[in-house]
Amino acid sequence: MNHIKQQIDALREELNKHNYDYYVLSAPTISDFEFDKKLKELADLETRYPEFFDPNSPTQRVGSDINKSFRQVQHKYPMLSLANTYTEEEVTDFYNRVKKGLNDDFEIVCELKYDGTSISLTYVNGELTQAVTRGDGVQGDDVTANVRTIRSIPLRLRGSDYPAEFEIRGEILMPWSVFESLNKEREEQEEMLFANPRNAGSGTLKQQDPKIVASRKLDSYLYYLLGEDLPTDGHYENLMKAKEWGFKISDATKKCKTLDEIFAYIHYWDTERKNLPVATDGIVLKVNSLTQQRNLGYTSKFPRWAIAFKFQAEKAVTTLESVSYQVGRTGAVTPVANLKPVKLSGTTVKRASLYNEDYINQLDLHINDQVYVEKGGEIIPKITGVDTTKRGMFDAKVDFIKTCPECGTPLVKDDGEAIYYCPNETGCPPQIKGRIEHFLTRKAMNIAGGSETVEHLYNAGYIRNIADLYTLNWQDVSRLERWAEKSAKNLIDSIHASVSVPYERVLFALGIRYVGETVAKKLALAFPSIDLLQNASLEELVQVDEIGDRIARSIIKYFGNTANLDVIEKLRSFGIQFELSESIVAQRTEKLKGLSIVISGTFERHSRDEYKSMIEQNGGKNSGSISSKTNYILAGDNMGPAKLEKAKSLGVPIIDEDGFLKMLE
Repeated sequence: MNHIKQQIDALREELNKHNYDYYVLSAPTISDFEFDKKLKELADLETRYPEFFDPNSPTQRVGSDINKSFRQVQHKYPMLSLANTYTEEEVTDFYNRVKKGLNDDFEIVCELKYDGTSISLTYVNGELTQAVTRGDGVQGDDVTANVRTIRSIPLRLRGSDYPAEFEIRGEILMPWSVFESLNKEREEQEEMLFANPRNAGSGTLKQQDPKIVASRKLDSYLYYLLGEDLPTDGHYENLMKAKEWGFKISDATKKCKTLDEIFAYIHYWDTERKNLPVATDGIVLKVNSLTQQRNLGYTSKFPRWAIAFKFQAEKAVTTLESVSYQVGRTGAVTPVANLKPVKLSGTTVKRASLYNEDYINQLDLHINDQVYVEKGGEIIPKITGVDTTKRGMFDAKVDFIKTCPECGTPLVKDDGEAIYYCPNETGCPPQIKGRIEHFLTRKAMNIAGGSETVEHLYNAGYIRNIADLYTLNWQDVSRLERWAEKSAKNLIDSIHASVSVPYERVLFALGIRYVGETVAKKLALAFPSIDLLQNASLEELVQVDEIGDRIARSIIKYFGNTANLDVIEKLRSFGIQFELSESIVAQRTEKLKGLSIVISGTFERHSRDEYKSMIEQNGGKNSGSISSKTNYILAGDNMGPAKLEKAKSLGVPIIDEDGFLKMLE
């Protein structure tokens, strides 16, 4: 067995080096194919020999689906925020305060202020043991399982001259490229877009499933070491040692001795930061000597030895020329400001988001208004204000349209909603094309093509609904402009292959408003055929976990439209899967029929999602809160004290994992 352990250790060491070369040095020495091959070899060995499991193995980068509620951890050293400055005069004041406070020579380390989520990493004997968010500065969330998936964070350090235990702090970031791809996916599903990479990255780090975190390709930059036995008294020098140990330290970090050097650094990065792959919002200035830092000390809120200079969010003033309206696949109508072109963040801005009618009214927008356009951390420019002193007497107020700009149908707005919809689902061109595009997507029917494909086929009169796709032949498609025989055949082949897509994905592909990927899976389990779902009552629908009144009414409305029923019948005739597979149906029982079960805490044998699936597959209902209707609480470790107290007061039985699994035997 000793030679197996040596083989596993050698593979881990080699893969850790390749991770470092690729994600920290950006200088890979092996192809992705070769890396994946070695990773699979290691994973196979670890599966066959579980006694050699290591939480810091490279195989753990992909994340486990064991769902953990984040526990609160107290910081060994409080994570204080920095005082912010916005002018060079304030930077000068800071420099002079340091000079007066020290009455000695000193160096200032200038660093980019990355716009992400602050993180504190603890290493013991060269291995990552804990990752904690900033929280309130005194305590934060333990997100170690998620942070292990971030490939620029070393799980095991290089070299041997690191302290036995230390803490290193930095930022977790979502690169612009990942952010844009993620928002594109969300836009296709007509989900709310993330405002900026910081929000997207922070939301990702709080995901309960580390596999989702791994898929989001987060990055990191580390910028401060703490501990009892650090290599040097210099903050900059410690960072350079940390770089040798495998940490990603920004190459932009620089030591300065004079105010002129500091201002030269600020001026350079105010422009150059726009070319970086991640978001930044300023510069951090720190006294280099740790001894001098201790001598300067702290105010009640901030360290006296550091300050953050914040870049101004880029703004411009331009003219609002008109407002246009876009119609999405679900009929949602979104207003867009059309602007006189203006330069902002290195790009020419012609349009800005207006969100909804309430936003327009808050701004009191008029055509020809001089508007302030801002592009800070946000990728999409927005109008933040209006210069009313420049408004003309006869400039028309912007009133939200009352009819659909595409088909003329009167718009509707649900109670409590901010968004107007066009109700003409089967006759409004953007909705028709949008639903077909959604049907094609990878997570739906996985048919080759996108918006351009749909546009060509729709304009040629070949398709008017999703069922028409299955009547196409490659000869007709290849006659369209810019379509070759091969691409036409690829399209038809992928359409034919889509008949094997499982029922739960077909449900998602239908594009029923509010029925996303997760909701579709829950509906498929609760109603194993489209006929059962079609005939379900409002009361039956809301009994399904996570299906509220809004989703239930949308489903009933969808099946109440005869045009939708006609499309479903046509799809059925082409062999589309409208029933759960036999293997899934075979696993269904009624052992938990009529039982409402609340899941709380963390588990060893299965993930929370797996337990939810078991409850649904055995006829039970998942519930998020305890009430007099709750039959059982499935409790793992760290069950919340409030839930425990409520369970006792209501007399709800509490069962553990073993007890629950016995119920299913």
